[in-house]
Amino acid sequence: MKQKRTTVLIMALAMAAGMHCAQAQIAIVEDFKPTPVNQPGSPFPQVNSEGRVRTQILAPDAKRVQLDIGAVKYEMVKDENGVWTGESAPQDVGFHYYQLNIDGASVPDPGSLFFFGACRWGSGIEIPSDDQDIFALKNVPHGHVHEVLFPSKSTNTSRRAFIYTPPGYEQETSKRYPVLYLQHGYCENEYSWPMQGRANLIMDNLIAEGKANPFIIVMTYGMTNEIKFGGLRDFDIKPFQTVLVDELIPYVDTHFRTLADQKHRAMAGLSMGSMETKTIVMNRPEVFSHIGLFSGALFQPDEVKNKANVKLIFQSTGSKERPDAVKQSTEALKQAGINAAWYVSEGTAHEFHTWRRSLHQFAQLLFK
Repeated sequence: MKQKRTTVLIMALAMAAGMHCAQAQIAIVEDFKPTPVNQPGSPFPQVNSEGRVRTQILAPDAKRVQLDIGAVKYEMVKDENGVWTGESAPQDVGFHYYQLNIDGASVPDPGSLFFFGACRWGSGIEIPSDDQDIFALKNVPHGHVHEVLFPSKSTNTSRRAFIYTPPGYEQETSKRYPVLYLQHGYCENEYSWPMQGRANLIMDNLIAEGKANPFIIVMTYGMTNEIKFGGLRDFDIKPFQTVLVDELIPYVDTHFRTLADQKHRAMAGLSMGSMETKTIVMNRPEVFSHIGLFSGALFQPDEVKNKANVKLIFQSTGSKERPDAVKQSTEALKQAGINAAWYVSEGTAHEFHTWRRSLHQFAQLLFK
């Protein structure tokens, strides 16, 4: 029997008209445990079996401290030692960005590891899920994530990319591999997929299970964060398209053992990265043959100009997003004779667990 206690929480809910505070009595299950994304040795933040997040911070001179997660701020309470403690409502399973608000200043929680999301380096929390095994660190052969700097004449800079090579890449020196170019979303960057996305572990596990063919994954910054929120119409794809197609792909094909042709090259992205993916593959259909759109753009049959060039269109979403639109679009593609597949992540919204699951499904269909 799980021990319960009644706790009085002051919950600050962000409302359209301003900040609305409500006091409620709720029973909280007292089985909180530190999360796997805590700083080494830090007992907080913690998560319980209900998916509630509890955190603490020492701030004796602060007047007000809040836990800010899921677009809701939760009041924290100070004890006689100046330690503030607070809990959130239950969160969806998977990974979430969060922060603390101390006297009006939003700051990372020093107890968590830092992740780049929401246009900043900040805190992240992992809510346990029944399928977290798909990205678990297991005793299987592991690939490598290489950090490279590639020259970009168009931007007059050296740009960063993370490149995953599958297990055996260093030993099988004559073998060449297909490549997936995998894009992050708005207010994220090239660190997002290898860190909070766990792309390398997802692939290691799939390959060990014999469920996916080995391939290389390339992850770079999509040049998206310079536009203001809501300004998607003002985003010009051409600079990033030049960097990706004319600079990064030739670099990867030169420095890694790739199968450097259209039928062995894929592109996918989440949210705004899906918009980038769709736009680039439409502009340059001779470059990519496999397409993945996670929680964002969708294809209609009349947008696929050369069906013979397209080997796969994969479209996905969280069940709390727009599953009907994804299903309808994909079924229309199938009826038009295009190899297409859809996937809905149950119980999740516009968040990284949706996209981890999407990559897990998409990877099993690639280059078959």
